[in-house]
Amino acid sequence: MIRRTATAAMLALLVAGCGGGSAVSDLGTVVKGAKGSNIRVELRSGQRFSLAVADNPSVGDNWDLVAVPDPKVASFISEEHKRTGDGVGAGGTTYFVFNSKRPGTTEIRLRDCWRCGQATTPPDEQSRQQSGEAVFAVTVK
Repeated sequence: MIRRTATAAMLALLVAGCGGGSAVSDLGTVVKGAKGSNIRVELRSGQRFSLAVADNPSVGDNWDLVAVPDPKVASFISEEHKRTGDGVGAGGTTYFVFNSKRPGTTEIRLRDCWRCGQATTPPDEQSRQQSGEAVFAVTVK
């Protein structure tokens, strides 16, 4: 009985150490963007990188990956959120994590649909004015 309990405990520890959240520990090369920005990014093949945008969901920010990049050039891994403070309404940064693949170019667009909730388009004029995209032209060499 003790052996079975110890084996179960070891298995639980192994499972807890794998998977979920592993991308957070390695964001790779971080490239910052913002609404209205056009950023050029040059990477080596096989390099992990993150596209980072400041956000604050409590005021209405909602960043999304508009379209997956050319999978031959870069593959999407995960979306990670890190808060900058512990207080209510604290903002932070959203990281879109990728791996570069083969040489080539691709465009990655991130969109902040401000105060859109679950909708994909801004619900009113104020939301349209505050929404925007960050565009990243990625070249893998």
